[in-house]
Amino acid sequence: MDTIWQPSLLTGQGPKYKAVMQAIRDSIAANSLMPGEKLPPVRDLAWKLGITPGTVARAYTLLTDDGTLVAEVGRGTFVSAPDHKEPLLRELPIEVDSATHNAEAQDDQVNLFSPHLPSVGQAGLIRQLLAEVAQDPPSGVMHYPTRVGGRPARAAAARWLASPMLGPVGADDIVLAHGGQNAIMLIFQAVLRGRKPAVLVEELAYPGFRRAAELLRAEVIPVAMDEAGILPEALEAAARTHDAQILCTSPEVHNPTCGYSPLARRQELAAIARRYDLQILEDDCYRLGDAQAPTYRKLAPERSWYVSSLSKSITPALRFGIAVAPPGQAPTLRRTAEYAFFGLATPMTDLCAKLLDDPRLAPVASRAREEIGQYVRSAVNILGGYDLAWRADVPFLWLRLPTGWRAGAFVQAAETQGVRIRSAEEYASRDARVPHAVRFAINAGVSLSSFEAAIGRLRDLLDNPPELIGV
Repeated sequence: MDTIWQPSLLTGQGPKYKAVMQAIRDSIAANSLMPGEKLPPVRDLAWKLGITPGTVARAYTLLTDDGTLVAEVGRGTFVSAPDHKEPLLRELPIEVDSATHNAEAQDDQVNLFSPHLPSVGQAGLIRQLLAEVAQDPPSGVMHYPTRVGGRPARAAAARWLASPMLGPVGADDIVLAHGGQNAIMLIFQAVLRGRKPAVLVEELAYPGFRRAAELLRAEVIPVAMDEAGILPEALEAAARTHDAQILCTSPEVHNPTCGYSPLARRQELAAIARRYDLQILEDDCYRLGDAQAPTYRKLAPERSWYVSSLSKSITPALRFGIAVAPPGQAPTLRRTAEYAFFGLATPMTDLCAKLLDDPRLAPVASRAREEIGQYVRSAVNILGGYDLAWRADVPFLWLRLPTGWRAGAFVQAAETQGVRIRSAEEYASRDARVPHAVRFAINAGVSLSSFEAAIGRLRDLLDNPPELIGV
């Protein structure tokens, strides 16, 4: 059935999308909209009501979620028949499907380089939302990305990030990027000035900091650290000695050591950053659970840049990164992104606006976190009394090697056993003294039994260090 429904102008207080939802429900109750009847296309209804297409799309999505409407790819959105009133959440797959997203599914080949999330419903949810976007994209498919068109995704990202530990963040504080690494690069481009700027990083740090700095011909200065993060006296010495402009740090989940900087340490470092006019880039891409302490954006909002993404919590496939600028600095960051790539593809921002606001996403993320925790606990049980740093809500572990093993040799030996891991050398500057340690990530894209077998092979290597054979 085609539509003959002609809604009146919206009335009442509150969000407009709720008014659209109520108008549709009222029309169904009054038999003005009958089961099987087609709703107007999003853009047509938006023009008729004088509101944005995103507002109408959100109303349609929420009504589809609760079973009031049903979306059919290529045909449109329709009033559900009485037997279609089941929420779509029940249609999402909830089983872990290890074969669908792991490129190395053989039992004897397990890649522990980077975290791989379990498939616990996000794939089905993304497919459904992709179909909705393909059917009726709120931003259209014939225009360059615009700030206005991307605002629903930025607003959804702000709601997704919302936390007392982060402090106030709104859509206008956010710039969207092609993943967390791209967000770091944009921040460097917005902040760094001069012919040879300096970037301060932790002594062991995420390699992406160095790579982004090197692309911009910036000098990378490692700063000494302990189990609580950067040493305040080392940061002060580096700030005095070098023309440093920004400090890069991961205080909530330190990559690669799995460490954490308590509040007192963060406050000391924030005070030094103020004293030497250092900007702070906080990478918070690895945290799966709640934050344990206030972010630098909360402690020193005037100089703190915050980066997050969906890669470690939902999926890395979307390449959806979030950069939060200090108050008043978002226009500079936004211009940097626009000069670099104009903006994210409009179907991607439409998809992420739907995804981040979808009520089914939080339970899926929680389920993924629980599955990751199961893999972590299995690794800890197998590796027994070895010197291991781990947290149940962090998708990697840090292993300090016993006497008889060097990091490079252990990595090579592990690869001969079909297990790929990372040496501590990958996280240190070229001239640094590197600990004999390795990082291995959780690969929940393989079955738990395959993962446990891989960790068992690492245990066999640890039990038989080559430098002790024959002693």
